[in-house]
Amino acid sequence: MKTAVITGGAGFIGSHLCDFFLGRDIRVICVDNLITGSMENLKHITNKNFDFIKQDITKHMEVKGPVDYVLDFACPASPIDYNMFPIQTAKVGSLGTHNCLGLALAKKARVLVASTSEVYGDPAVHPQTESYWGNVNPIGPRSCYDEAKRFSEAITMAYHRAHKVDTKIVRIFNTYGERMRINDGRVVPNFIYQALNGQDITVYGDGKQTRSFCYVSDLVRGIYALLLSDYNLPVNLGNPDERTIIEFAKEIIKTTGAKSKIVYKPLPADDPRQRKPDITLAKKLLKWNPEVELKTGLARTIRYFQSKQ
Repeated sequence: MKTAVITGGAGFIGSHLCDFFLGRDIRVICVDNLITGSMENLKHITNKNFDFIKQDITKHMEVKGPVDYVLDFACPASPIDYNMFPIQTAKVGSLGTHNCLGLALAKKARVLVASTSEVYGDPAVHPQTESYWGNVNPIGPRSCYDEAKRFSEAITMAYHRAHKVDTKIVRIFNTYGERMRINDGRVVPNFIYQALNGQDITVYGDGKQTRSFCYVSDLVRGIYALLLSDYNLPVNLGNPDERTIIEFAKEIIKTTGAKSKIVYKPLPADDPRQRKPDITLAKKLLKWNPEVELKTGLARTIRYFQSKQ
């Protein structure tokens, strides 16, 4: 039986990865310090091949026995989180990724590092391709996250070139689904919570900025395909179905049947105006395409949040 170490495994995407790997008879060692993750996301797991370790991965990490895969998904991932924990965010994307790479080197394991579309910043190229170097403010309020992820990519490639570690880098675009935190500050849970509770929908800026939302099961399939591939450079994973924030707010109101109005607040600093992945590489390399339409994914996500009301 193969073994996968999944850091950040009690988080939104990480917990879905735990389920996916266990479903393929892969032993999972989940590592999380629970700063933004939750044991609630793991309580359904009864598989004897699952182990949980509570640990901050910026500290030295020891794992007993053989390891085949290391997946680095430990990081606060919403503006609220990385504004609350800026130093921890910067450290987990630097020291944390360094420790994951060191573990992979010691265990001769394959490692996949979770990067983000935020490495493109407020892009001057649209849609964003992997060859675009980005437009990031290195000292802005989002820089603890953006630059940490850019560094994590740099050190990952350094380990690949210097130590011949078999590395993978996934650049994740906006992802949504069950197990998102209702208060994590991102668009999907914010809008759903407000709609379900009869509140007005808060849109920042003029609402004409765009995002492309990928349902979590599609993302997880793509991550697994990338992990098993022979490709070592970054790969975009996301749904290129681009929507304005206004369009998205209206879709939430329609799906929930809410009577909410849309209200506007100032746009936060360095908030990207456009976000759409070019997934040409993922289609060609991984034979991957997102399959879950926004309407279907939103209905599932809304049902999940209704169950938590």
